[in-house]
Amino acid sequence: MTTSPTAVSTQAEKGRAFEALHQRDHAFIIPNPWDVGSARLLEHLGFEALATTSAGYAFSLGRRDNSLDRQQTLSYATAIVNATNLPVSADLENCFGDAPKVVAETIRLAGGVGLAGGSVEDATGRSGDPIYEKGLAVERVRAAVEAERALPFPFTLTARAENYLHGRPDLKDTIERLQAFQEAGADVLYAPGLRTREDIAAVVNSVDRPVNVVMGLQGVQLGVAELSAIGVKRISVGSALYRAAMGAFLRGAREMLERGTFTFAADAVTMKEMTAIFID
Repeated sequence: MTTSPTAVSTQAEKGRAFEALHQRDHAFIIPNPWDVGSARLLEHLGFEALATTSAGYAFSLGRRDNSLDRQQTLSYATAIVNATNLPVSADLENCFGDAPKVVAETIRLAGGVGLAGGSVEDATGRSGDPIYEKGLAVERVRAAVEAERALPFPFTLTARAENYLHGRPDLKDTIERLQAFQEAGADVLYAPGLRTREDIAAVVNSVDRPVNVVMGLQGVQLGVAELSAIGVKRISVGSALYRAAMGAFLRGAREMLERGTFTFAADAVTMKEMTAIFID
C-alpha cells in the first residue's frame, strides 16, 4: 500500500502544509476528486493535497457546471475535507455573487468548513458578458484577500483569470489581470486554458506568485518535469479524472447495449483491491 503524507489534524496545520507545498523548487500535482470515495483513493495513492472540481461534482449529480449554489458547493467541499487528512482547496467559481462583499462572505464561509484554500475567478457566469471589468475583478480579489487574512489560520487564496475559457484568448489582458490580482494580495495565480508552453512561460515570468496550471484539457499537454522547469508550482486537472472515469463507464455501457458483451470488466479494479483501500 502506498503511504500517504504525514498526517495533519488541525486546520492551521493543514493550512501551513498547503502553503509550504507552493514554496518548493518543483511543481506538485493537486488532483480533483468529485466525491468521498475518489478523495480517499487519491489520499491512499499518496497525493499531498486535494482540490474540488465544480464541473466534476456537478456532472456527478446530473447537472451542468456552474449550476450549483453556494450551499451545495460548500457542502461538497465539507465532505471532501472530512474524507481525508489532506489539505483541500475549493473551486469557489465566482464566489456566488458579483459584489465584493459577497465574495468576502464566501471566503469566510469556506474557511469555516475546514478548507486550506479556495479560489475567486473573474468569470461572471453570464454568457453575454462572461468576464468582469478589470476594476471590479480586482475589487473582488481584494475583498477575498481581506476576508482570507482575517481568518485565524493560514488560507491560500487563488485568483483566476478566465479569459481563455470564455473565448477570449488575450494573453496580454490575462497577464495584466493576474498582475493586478497579485497586487491585490492573491497568494496563487491561475489562468485556466492556456494553449501553449510559451503562454504558460509568459504568465509565470510576468508574476512573482506561485502559478497553477490545469492539465487534462484539450490543447497543450506537458508533464510535471516540463512544467517545473518553466516555473509552475501547482498542477490541477479540473474535471479530467471524473471525465476519464465516465469514459470507461460509457465504453462499458455501450459495449453491453450495442454488442451484448462484457469484456470491459477485464480492466475493472478488483473487489479485493477496493475493499482493502476502504478498510476503516
